[in-house]
Amino acid sequence: MSQDPKYPTRIRYEYEHDPGVRLEYAHGVWGGINPQGEIEMSFYIETDKMPPFSERLVAPDGSFGHEVAPYDENLKVITRHIRSKVVLNYHTARAVLEWLEEKVETLEMEEEGGMMYEGEGGLEQ
Repeated sequence: MSQDPKYPTRIRYEYEHDPGVRLEYAHGVWGGINPQGEIEMSFYIETDKMPPFSERLVAPDGSFGHEVAPYDENLKVITRHIRSKVVLNYHTARAVLEWLEEKVETLEMEEEGGMMYEGEGGLEQ
């Protein structure tokens, strides 16, 4: 079958990074479906919560003692710092899901010694 002359034979996707692009690390994701029917994902990292303040005891001779901070031994507080938020429509979410499954399968095969890491790759909608 011959190519219709009004359509190109190839489409090239060229990638350009916005100057504000940063590499982000995530411990997890929180989100759901918004009122517009899109998937919202907030990626976060987790850290121990810092105390609201700390104090140092001062001895009568003016030397510093140990540092103390308010602490409740019955409560452990973890802070989730939202680092980035991504909103996907259904078709993009489906494409990302398939892309992630492919990458996870590649990593699993690599761990089993079945193949070498393939590197980066795109996703198709």
